[in-house]
Amino acid sequence: MRKLLATTALAAVALMALSGCSTRTDTTGGSTAAAGFPADSVIGVALPSKTSENWVLAGGLFEDGLKTAGFKGDVQYAGASTTVKDQQDQISAMVTNGAKVIIIGAADGGQLGTQVKAAKDAGATVIAYDRLILNTPDVDYYVAYDNFKVGELQGQALLDGLKSRKAAGPYNIELFSGSSDDANSAVFFNGAMSVLQPKIDDGTLVVASGQTDIKQTATAGWKAENAQSRMDSLLTSTYGDKALDGVLSPNDTLARAIITSVKAAGKPIPVVTGQDSEVESVKSIMAGEQYSTINKDTRLLVAQAIKMAQALQKGEAVDVNDTKSYDNGVKIVPAYLLPPVIVTKANAAEAYANDPKLAPLTK
Repeated sequence: MRKLLATTALAAVALMALSGCSTRTDTTGGSTAAAGFPADSVIGVALPSKTSENWVLAGGLFEDGLKTAGFKGDVQYAGASTTVKDQQDQISAMVTNGAKVIIIGAADGGQLGTQVKAAKDAGATVIAYDRLILNTPDVDYYVAYDNFKVGELQGQALLDGLKSRKAAGPYNIELFSGSSDDANSAVFFNGAMSVLQPKIDDGTLVVASGQTDIKQTATAGWKAENAQSRMDSLLTSTYGDKALDGVLSPNDTLARAIITSVKAAGKPIPVVTGQDSEVESVKSIMAGEQYSTINKDTRLLVAQAIKMAQALQKGEAVDVNDTKSYDNGVKIVPAYLLPPVIVTKANAAEAYANDPKLAPLTK
């Protein structure tokens, strides 16, 4: 899967109306009537395990937002040990319970084909939330932040941070990516590498370990301990008498683990990127340790997903703003993409001005 267009090239799509009924785009570019359903119907929300603050926040927001909208919300988290099996069973139960819409933050986007087919066969609409569901025609919509753009912003932040500390390269860097079972991991990484690879090619950036392939850089389960262990090994094998200038980290949890490893080794903290605006990372940024994060306001993303469910309930067209970029291996999934925002110490106060949890941390 690859992201073909950045946010600035997104095309708005006008969904047609036939015989007075709103319509939605199908897999072939045609349309099927959206008949609507009762206002108090069950809306299922299947989320992965609670690996980050944003997933924890999302669950509560969905519960409250669906209730306010008049739906019967069925919000489930997969367990930490049998994550994929848990989610498969939870989605199956939502289908059995008559959910009209199932919103899925995939634990593993490549292992839900059977469950989403059953959902479609039962007449439910499937919305992929944050993570694309792969290799199936049975996902109707995708709602997420522009994840390729997230990677681009992380790559540029790494370059900017390096230049702020030392005017010219070469700079020694290391690359980290997310869990290989998360479809977003490759999108983040490819976005970042679209910015970083030219600088690697011209010698400005040097990946001293030589580990540049996503299989080498992956962090199983997005677990902090796995990132810390890999950073420990890299420091021992590669940076005995060599300076580490920067690290591409795909999210805040891993960024903090990488910084912990560097501190334990007694080395200066490099420029480290992140994502998710987690409280501890915002504190770290304000303290001058972690260099950057990405603000992807979960409140806005959940609200957009619920807005999609409301449109479906009323039999109205579902709002999408990208119909070209997200190929799940079988179809281009119509998407609504929100714009991510890069945050450093310099703009944190502005970026979080409307966030009651994070704004006080920037003062």
